[in-house]
Amino acid sequence: MGSPYGATVMGYDALHPIHRGMFESGVAVAGASSRYQAVQVMAPAPDVAIAHVRRAALDADGEPVPIDDASVFSEMAMYLLVRRDGKWWLAAGQNTPIRAKP
Repeated sequence: MGSPYGATVMGYDALHPIHRGMFESGVAVAGASSRYQAVQVMAPAPDVAIAHVRRAALDADGEPVPIDDASVFSEMAMYLLVRRDGKWWLAAGQNTPIRAKP
């Protein structure tokens, strides 16, 4: 698994302190709420799916926050899902911040 800063970490014990630090610092607080949009879902093999999901940070009025506002964290995520015993499980994920072009 990767951290939001590009480090590769393995397991809960390594990843959880990174996420806790993000919430304590306010980096992970994106606004009042978020809007999720499934952009694309592909099934490259039986019982395997790849999903691209966009998460847009919303302001207190429920409106999307402009991506040039560095105080928010909107993102594009890619999730690899596998089906086991009739249930879908998250096998891997990668999140990339959405930022304005320089």
